[in-house]
Amino acid sequence: MATASEKNSMYIETPEAFGDAGKNFDDDGRIKRTGTWITASAHIITAVIGSGVLSLAWAIAQMGWIAGPAVLFAFSFITYFTSTLLADCYRTPDPVHGNRNYTYSHVVKASLGGRKFQFCGLAQYINLVGVTIGYTITASISMVAVKRSNCFHKHGHEDKCYISNNPFMIIFACIQIVLSQIPNFHKLSWLSIVAAVMSFAYSSIGLGLSIAKVAGGSNHVRTSLTGVEVGVDVTATEKVWRMFQAIGDIAFAYAFSNVLIEIQDTLKSSPPENRVMKRASLIGILTTTLFYVLCGTLGYAAFGNDAPGNFLTGFGFYEPFWLIDFANICIAIHLIGAYQVFVQPIFGFVENSSKSRWPESKIINTEHSLNVPVLGSLNVNLFRVLWRTTYVIITAVVAMIFPFFNDFLGLIGSLSFWPLTVYFPIEMYIKQSKMERFSFTWVWLKILSWVCLIVSIISAAGSIQGLAQDLKKYQPFKAQQ
Repeated sequence: MATASEKNSMYIETPEAFGDAGKNFDDDGRIKRTGTWITASAHIITAVIGSGVLSLAWAIAQMGWIAGPAVLFAFSFITYFTSTLLADCYRTPDPVHGNRNYTYSHVVKASLGGRKFQFCGLAQYINLVGVTIGYTITASISMVAVKRSNCFHKHGHEDKCYISNNPFMIIFACIQIVLSQIPNFHKLSWLSIVAAVMSFAYSSIGLGLSIAKVAGGSNHVRTSLTGVEVGVDVTATEKVWRMFQAIGDIAFAYAFSNVLIEIQDTLKSSPPENRVMKRASLIGILTTTLFYVLCGTLGYAAFGNDAPGNFLTGFGFYEPFWLIDFANICIAIHLIGAYQVFVQPIFGFVENSSKSRWPESKIINTEHSLNVPVLGSLNVNLFRVLWRTTYVIITAVVAMIFPFFNDFLGLIGSLSFWPLTVYFPIEMYIKQSKMERFSFTWVWLKILSWVCLIVSIISAAGSIQGLAQDLKKYQPFKAQQ
């Protein structure tokens, strides 16, 4: 297999052979990139703002007016700092003139290689699997919220309106089974645009409803500097576990570092990509942090210590019911597209590995042409149909067994934040800059990494404890309140 430098040299020869046509290609032979700090900032904002915003009011409620915003700002600063380190690793071995790396895993392989590259792959795929399960839970809860909102509007707020999540998880899974069979899903860029618009829509609606409730004047809720009160709302032990879980929820909201390299790969080469990306990261993270702080603090002000785990489905808001319905429909549409964005790398990895291991297998390698009304001719592969359908079914079943929004989001955030947002950017920067061991900078970078690891471990423990507690009183496959 050709090395990265050999590939680059092959690509460079082609544009030169066509004279002026070479102006349309970059130094790696790919079509010239045209991205700027403006487009990169927009990509970062759309990548960050998503379902993580739904749990922030609950997270702030567990920690209070002081610790809650402080933790949000701490995660924001750490994420921005490590994103600047990651920006310098896009090209290796030199941040300005080195070879380009097109994905996060390519950067890790070029900079660290070996077991660390394997660890990166494991962390990424655990995160991807967790997100697909989490999105199944979140989408079904939002679908249920639409029916419950209409039920409350019709029968009054005191009605129980019991509705099971499971039928809606099955509906969501059926949609994903169909979408998963599209072999060239990455070409459906319009779906990503729709998903981004939907995420902004429901986040803005939740923020607007919180402002309206606080401004209404009739909002009598309990808030405090330290959040939920021991002896009133929770026991001392529950308070600690909930704070750990809340940290995981906030970590999930900032778990987007694994897409930064792909965003940086859209930037034009002059001025240097690392410099532009640092500016874009600052703007993008500042914007999303402001949005997060507003959603978290205003949500806490609106609901107080009784803030629901999901501030659009927990029914702190009942009216206008049609706006709540619209917001939850936006969540479902967003997650239908987002599920595919996260699941496609899993599909690609398994299918490419299977083709390499069993090149003679007709089931794995044979494509059959199938004429589908409206869509035209589609290539169908038996292994792809069976494997992708099985994966979607498994994630749906796991979601039915563990349909706990906050606990699952906290666990995903805990497992993915340290390795992907902190550990690898720091290790790659140390390696690329040839930093001297035990120098001042080396020591405090290592301390930062270890502190974030400890925080991730305790937040994961909080989420696991929350899952264990919920399972004690949960009956799978039955309607819950």
